[in-house]
Amino acid sequence: MEAIRRAAREDGRYALEAYQFLFEGLDRAVKMTGRMGAEDRHVTGQELAEALRLLALEVYGPLARQVWNTWGLRTTRDWGEIVFVLISHGIFSKQESDSIEDFAGVYDFEQDLEQAWRPTLPEQADLLERGGDDD
Repeated sequence: MEAIRRAAREDGRYALEAYQFLFEGLDRAVKMTGRMGAEDRHVTGQELAEALRLLALEVYGPLARQVWNTWGLRTTRDWGEIVFVLISHGIFSKQESDSIEDFAGVYDFEQDLEQAWRPTLPEQADLLERGGDDD
């Protein structure tokens, strides 16, 4: 954990919480891709970004975007920046094909975090089928 703190402090762009959350998301990504027991547990940038999104919605709900923003994250590429900070500090390793660009534009924070939680009302026909109309 001290090596992660040092990496976060030296980089200075993102809160330590973002680094910690990344490890939770990485665990989820490995499970989601079915590589938990595999010798090669490598996941792509897109797979990791998606696991982080799902975890954020589960943990922070409609506040996920705001939480990430307070950590210094504005786009999915920021997750790649953190990953590559950890690579440069020898905490993570990378494959030849890995690139920070793998994290660029995976999804939009406003659309896929914030708006994902906007409530929608059932259609009028759905209400009538369930007897929800009091007329």
